[in-house]
Amino acid sequence: GMYLSSLPQALNGFVLVVTSEGLIFYSSHTIQDYLGFHQTDVMHQSVFELIHTEDQPEFRRNLHWAHNPPHAPEGEPSPGVGRSHGSSAVIHKPDQLPPENSSFLERSFVCRFRCLLDNSSGFLALNLQGRLKFLHGQNKRSEDGSALPPQLALFAISTPLQPPSILQIRTKNMIFRTKHKLDFTPLACDAKGKTVLGYTEAELRTCGTGYQFVHAADTLYCAENHVRMMKTGESGLTVFRLLTKEKRWKWVQANARLVYKNGKPDYIVVTQRPLVDEEGGEHLRKRSMHLPFTFATGEALLYQSAYPLLGFPDPFQSKERTSKSKKTSCSHGGLSQKNGVGPSSLLGVVMRQDKAVH
Repeated sequence: GMYLSSLPQALNGFVLVVTSEGLIFYSSHTIQDYLGFHQTDVMHQSVFELIHTEDQPEFRRNLHWAHNPPHAPEGEPSPGVGRSHGSSAVIHKPDQLPPENSSFLERSFVCRFRCLLDNSSGFLALNLQGRLKFLHGQNKRSEDGSALPPQLALFAISTPLQPPSILQIRTKNMIFRTKHKLDFTPLACDAKGKTVLGYTEAELRTCGTGYQFVHAADTLYCAENHVRMMKTGESGLTVFRLLTKEKRWKWVQANARLVYKNGKPDYIVVTQRPLVDEEGGEHLRKRSMHLPFTFATGEALLYQSAYPLLGFPDPFQSKERTSKSKKTSCSHGGLSQKNGVGPSSLLGVVMRQDKAVH
């Protein structure tokens, strides 16, 4: 509100307010149209997590009133990455700084930002134009408990260097977001997701780990990126097919991020953009060149093997006759009596899919 009055109306772009230590204090919701991240994903996060490694020093220079930020000691992570919030900020008293209306504090520079929508590199070059201004009302205290003076923050409008393509304009309106437990069990889906996929939230949550909505030929690839996300906090762009309510496959380009609570992974947020079939097919061709196994063609070979697998003793055969009730297909724990495959394992999930949809 009051901070943004001095910025011209952003017709093309989004507003960003970044504190001196690199925390995103504010972002307008239109950031989602350009980078694919939701406003709530980025607020109070380090801006450096969004910026291309090579461009981080440039951004850091522009946050500093004299373009001369303190250097991180050799071999340490640069400020803003994995450090406690205040540690990289230099606290200035207002009388040590140029007057706020000084042209010295105007900023105009270019940085590449991570982008979930961009088909090419995963980054979008943005021109940031604005100025350093005092961020009032923070009421922060220093370590000895004394009140800190307001610090300069960057108030900028971020606009893409290149106008967006028609395809991006057409598809950006259908970006949807889903929320999952750490094993990928769906928890929530926004309104656009319900439109694209056709399910209600209750139907998405009914049972299974969420992999029951993923095409058999994409499960291993998705699981690999799921593991990468659990290690690094981010899946990277993942292109795969989701089963819609109408029993059709819809290609999406997704990026999954871990959301932390008190320093521990709490849940997963996935930003997804529907693709046209040609785009999906193109990604699949690239992927099958990298992956050695044959499931990438989409012929669901997994379905054609009889269980138990030939040559493997089946430890469950003897028990099966005595068990009175078969477990329901939603049971998570244990193995389903029928074939000794854990129902929430990838194979178990794939085996429960309706063969007709393939």
